[in-house]
Amino acid sequence: MGKEVTITTANFDAEVTNSDVPVLLDFWAEWCMPCKMIAPVLAQLSDEYDGKLKIGKLDVDSESEIAMKYTVQSIPTLLLFKNGEVVGQHVGAAPKPTIEALFKPHL
Repeated sequence: MGKEVTITTANFDAEVTNSDVPVLLDFWAEWCMPCKMIAPVLAQLSDEYDGKLKIGKLDVDSESEIAMKYTVQSIPTLLLFKNGEVVGQHVGAAPKPTIEALFKPHL
């Protein structure tokens, strides 16, 4: 269940910037309740869209430099990357249809 990729400074370019499919990157933290609320939805989406969309999880506590680079100020923040560029963003917990609406036009 769930094929999310853990994103770190070490693998950011390989997994996000150079990905051949769009990447929905979840900026989250262990202590964040809204982050935990959307985690099952993201796991479900990673199964449903396997091969068409990559879902990455970036822990803002351990990877703060990347969070600062993309001016993430609230979590959860979902950033959609396509061809290495941010093409969509949603801040806060959201139901599955709202999250799907963020990335579906880019598949």
